[in-house]
Amino acid sequence: MEKLELLKSFFGHDTFRPGQEDLADALLGGRDVLGVMPTGAGKSVCYQLPALMLPGMTLVVSPLISLMKDQVAALVQSGIPGGYLNSSLTPGQCAEVLRRAEAGRYKLLYVAPERLLSPGLLRLARRVKIPLLAVDEAHCVSQWGQDFRPSYLLIREFLEKLPARPAVGAFTATATVQVKEDVEKLLGLEAPLRVTTGFDRPNLYFQVSRPKDKEVYLLSLLKQRREQSGIVYCATRKLVESVCALLGEKGFAATRYHAGLSDEERRRNQEDFVYDRARVMVATNAFGMGIDKSNVSFVIHYNMPKNVESYYQEAGRAGRDGSPADCILLFAPGDVRTARYLIENSEDNEALSEADQERVRRLDLIRLDKMTGYCKTSGCLRGYLLRYFGEAAPRPCGACGNCKNANRGRKDITLDAQKILSGVARVENKYRKGLGVTAISGMLLGSRERRILELGLNELSTYGILKGTGRTMLLDEIDFLIEGEYLRRDGEEYPVLRLGPGAKAVLFGGERVLFTPRRQEKEEQAAGSSVPPQLEGRAAELYQRLRAVRSRCAEAERVPVYVIFTNATLADMAMKQPRDIPGLKRVEGIGEIRAARYGKAFLEEIARWREEGGA
Repeated sequence: MEKLELLKSFFGHDTFRPGQEDLADALLGGRDVLGVMPTGAGKSVCYQLPALMLPGMTLVVSPLISLMKDQVAALVQSGIPGGYLNSSLTPGQCAEVLRRAEAGRYKLLYVAPERLLSPGLLRLARRVKIPLLAVDEAHCVSQWGQDFRPSYLLIREFLEKLPARPAVGAFTATATVQVKEDVEKLLGLEAPLRVTTGFDRPNLYFQVSRPKDKEVYLLSLLKQRREQSGIVYCATRKLVESVCALLGEKGFAATRYHAGLSDEERRRNQEDFVYDRARVMVATNAFGMGIDKSNVSFVIHYNMPKNVESYYQEAGRAGRDGSPADCILLFAPGDVRTARYLIENSEDNEALSEADQERVRRLDLIRLDKMTGYCKTSGCLRGYLLRYFGEAAPRPCGACGNCKNANRGRKDITLDAQKILSGVARVENKYRKGLGVTAISGMLLGSRERRILELGLNELSTYGILKGTGRTMLLDEIDFLIEGEYLRRDGEEYPVLRLGPGAKAVLFGGERVLFTPRRQEKEEQAAGSSVPPQLEGRAAELYQRLRAVRSRCAEAERVPVYVIFTNATLADMAMKQPRDIPGLKRVEGIGEIRAARYGKAFLEEIARWREEGGA
């Protein structure tokens, strides 16, 4: 078969998405590749399609047991023979997988990185043809990445032990310039084709909220999303327990996941979520890297993560199938202290020297500052994320919480800005080493706190110049001035506040400063409907009926619902309302195998809907 025939037959797509064909062609030609593509952009097709066309068996290095199981289940449902090797299998099961692989039963074999140098796998690799090695979540190889895993360093050693070096494909959704360079170097990629398709996920709605009561606000968010599947991330195990208990008391089908649970409970709870027995997963960041559940409609962060990479990766678990989804972060100033504590008290990585560990800690604090900036910015949230990853961003996007808020009107804070900048200038003259935000804001507000008086800040001409301004509003204005480079933070561990390059224009050049005040959030629905927005009336009813058919098929096959069809596929089916198998195959995401296996049940439901007056 030709590429496009295979793409339609096995993956249900008529055309390639951006970057896919170039990466697949390079691998088919034996060239190494580095693909940086956002979650949901179809990274797996880039190596699964070549695996079908190349002789022999492709190896896929993958970090998580759950990811392997889901991906292999999806392959089998599409008619592609695959298997996996990881610690969830007994020795007997591992031996059987190796036997089948040697007999040529698999086109793809997923392996945990820890297994690469095991005698059984090395023996297999010398006996079968391996034309391609794909590395999923490739950022794990870099100590500068947010998920460094020393076991990924075994990949290069494994390649050196093979009788013939295969083409190597490295894929990740989140990588800064530094991490990309590390991936190339540490995996030993040879003149790779580099493709970065862009980090933007237009279907995701980003919002940062500052609720007075996080519990009340979370319940309000979830009440509008009762029929949806989603994840609530918490910073600590203790919070996971309390939030999960709260949701259970309020009647939500929720479960939990953190490293303090037994392996058996984590497995059981994850399955409950994947199979939609539990609609909401409350978890620490131990849950979810690479999870292949496509019908996650929202990701709520109960606390601020430690870095932008982790946030974008975790938030990106929503809307994998392209359907609209919400990414909502509940921020409180205490989140910064919690994140700093977790960084400063994290366990040492034995794979790093003491000097390297200190460098990583300092880098983590810099990342924390960038993450805090995301939570405090009054500018476009999508633009902030894209610029962080080195990508040009539309400004404003018009489709995030801040852009929606900006439409409600701006406030001229030029006079406040001049007073703040003058106060910082006076402090810089008096204290060459500088002072932090807490001391400077206290001085501007005319605080009588002991430290303010001991420092002599009450003697400055700007002391109390903003008396009567709320502290929260003042801190928001300072954050805005930092973002606009009127001010700058100087230093990593204990940053001080200094004048920035834009200060002179405001103080002496007549520049106006317009600021969007941050509101104390009440619940505001972003995309809470369980029905895709393009469906209306009876088509929306058909969509819900097709979901019920999918649930029955999934239960009969004992696979997650999204392995049958994604939400996006069901939405397209509800729009096109096919009458026969050829019509069904014109639905996005449905190929030959799935059409033959499940088509009858869905076509019968559409026919019943028509008879009842649906069309």
